Amino acid sequence: MLENRKKILLVDDDRMVLQLFSHALTNEGFQCFPADSVKEAILILANEIPDIILSDYLMPDQDGFDFRKYVLLDKRLKNIPFVFLTSYTDRKLMQQGLDMQAVDYIDKITPVPLVISKLNNILHTISKEHEKSIYEIRAAAEALNLRSVPAEPPRLDGYFLNFLYKSFEDYPGGDFIDFITIDDKYTFIILGDVMGKKWGAWFFSFNFLSYIRSAIRLCVFDENFSTSSILHKINKVILMDPVLSDVLSTLTLLMLEHETGELHYSGAGDLPLVLFSANENELVAVQSAGLLLGVMQDGLYDEKTVTLNKGDQLLVVSDGMIEFSRKDGGKKSDYDLFFSQMKSYLGHENSFNLIKDVTFSAERSKELIDDCSLIFLQKN
Repeated sequence: MLENRKKILLVDDDRMVLQLFSHALTNEGFQCFPADSVKEAILILANEIPDIILSDYLMPDQDGFDFRKYVLLDKRLKNIPFVFLTSYTDRKLMQQGLDMQAVDYIDKITPVPLVISKLNNILHTISKEHEKSIYEIRAAAEALNLRSVPAEPPRLDGYFLNFLYKSFEDYPGGDFIDFITIDDKYTFIILGDVMGKKWGAWFFSFNFLSYIRSAIRLCVFDENFSTSSILHKINKVILMDPVLSDVLSTLTLLMLEHETGELHYSGAGDLPLVLFSANENELVAVQSAGLLLGVMQDGLYDEKTVTLNKGDQLLVVSDGMIEFSRKDGGKKSDYDLFFSQMKSYLGHENSFNLIKDVTFSAERSKELIDDCSLIFLQKN
């Protein structure tokens, strides 16, 4: 099927070479995007993210080295394997290309079947290294009993609680989720997002989680269940930590009273909650006023209380759920669009599965540019 084919961007100003390689690559199962100039290649990259780039060295106006510099400066593109295609064997040119982190170069006189084999080998090797890195870091985390996301949610009488999580490019990331149930009477629901990407953010997420868990336990021990009070304590400790004081994080903190259905909410730079009222048959955004953790001593954390009635549903999401790529290579956040889309999925018996099938589909996963997390709560 088309979506399973490897995408290749082919750039060469020689139309004969372009047609020859494009035809051969397509016949070998690649989805080929030919471009006869750097300008055209950049236009293609605004809409497509290839698995590999094969580009000529010498071209008019902008050459292959200019193109390589452009790719390296774009966060979306810099990790795409880049191969130079050349009819020249000048060692200085080859060295210049390799110094720009190109993974290889291929001479245009190389037989086409050999070119196909080299490209497939490059993609296979990178895929194996990717899998190895993920395996090693997950193995290390399991050995240390480190989890930024629980294995499963707690079961609460009278409620349905579940979550969805997908990390960017399958690497552990900065999103973290936790649930803490106290005496079967209260459950704290936690969703945070450490600023940054991949391993760095993932590492710091455990530091934040440890402080959050400790603050909640201490406040419960003092019989202080105020979510805003807990957030103030967490923020003060983070500002005193020499490692975390320069690391920012969002945090959504909810405390559910099982018997009454009262939900106490405080947030630190997080996205508004999405609340579906069964009685009113409408969606409401519930926004906190708190600042990101670690920004300043007084985080201005407030506390809101919502009473969940039968059939009410609540969504808590990280910013990856509302982000998508722009044509210029950047990213755009659109909470209003996400909120509007949820109108079609909330209020049904199978709302959670509807959201899962749409927002966490295999196709959607390919478009991710950040970690995505969602917590779903419903009063039965």
